Amino acid sequence: MELIRCPWCLGDKEYMRYHDEEWGVPLRDSARLFEALVLDGTQAGLSWITILRRRGDYRQAFDNMNPEIIANYGEQDIERIMGTERIIHNRRKIESAVKNARAYLAMRDQGHDFSAWLWDWVDGKPIVNYYNTMKEIPSSTPLSTQISKILIKRGFSFVGPTIVYAFMQASGFVNDHLVSCFRHDLV
Repeated sequence: MELIRCPWCLGDKEYMRYHDEEWGVPLRDSARLFEALVLDGTQAGLSWITILRRRGDYRQAFDNMNPEIIANYGEQDIERIMGTERIIHNRRKIESAVKNARAYLAMRDQGHDFSAWLWDWVDGKPIVNYYNTMKEIPSSTPLSTQISKILIKRGFSFVGPTIVYAFMQASGFVNDHLVSCFRHDLV
């Protein structure tokens, strides 16, 4: 018997693996949440599969997505990354990763654990939605808009409401697996 999945991942084994094992699974590690937010910002204007297929390359180019290291990047590092194969060569998105690392560390230095801060927005547990079709799933919500505004005030970039909502879906803050999907009741 074949598993029923959300239709967005069908037709690609890597995408289906990501859907089955990662997308929508609650992520609570601050450093991994930082990485997820940066990669979702990198996705802006592109399909997620484009970034997913290059995720390892991004980790390699960005010192394993370590915010402590990225926050200290200068122009030479940005130029090095711009010359890296298999990543998206968008200077603004690369500079955004540096800016976001600095904002992430500033939050930490102010006593805010990134994971705890994010999970507080949903009272520590995923919001479970019951959508039957992809058309029902919004691209942003009032909550993602609110989080976006505060992240921007804290110095983050490439964190608009749509990017934040995609991040919330991927990191398990909301469960947007369709009700027909085998993952809906498992996350």
